[in-house]
Amino acid sequence: MNKDTEARARQAADRFLEGYNCTQAVFLTYCEELGLDAETGLRLASPFGGGMGRLREVCGTVSGMFLAAGLQFGYAGPKDLEGKKRLYAIVQELARRFENENGSIVCRELLGLDHKRDEPTPEARTPDYYKKRPCKDLAAAAVRIYDGLCADIAAGRWSAD
Repeated sequence: MNKDTEARARQAADRFLEGYNCTQAVFLTYCEELGLDAETGLRLASPFGGGMGRLREVCGTVSGMFLAAGLQFGYAGPKDLEGKKRLYAIVQELARRFENENGSIVCRELLGLDHKRDEPTPEARTPDYYKKRPCKDLAAAAVRIYDGLCADIAAGRWSAD
């Protein structure tokens, strides 16, 4: 891992600790570099925290990687089947790498919850909250995974084909 990746991983973890949701913590790390202003990025990422609005489905840090992939590798035309195929292959590879490292891409499984969804009201961000949540570490892991795949694509070590 290069120094830039480690700095970005720390930045994502720190953002979660500042109160950003898990998706925002990861996605904001890439917004400006990929040409999107921070406020727009934060707004786009805001519904995905807590496994999509506290539904505890796909982990928000994974959603943050997927949003970054859309900005960096996404397609815009509805008939761009090759672009869609390439992006979906990237998304599946990111998910595979995250699951291999963390055991799941599902929020409730990563948090060890026995219920499918939570009330929409977010929990207060207290020291106890942060002690029981692996989210800052998952945010850092998501950045390392995303940067790793991007490096592999750039070096020709991974291809969507």
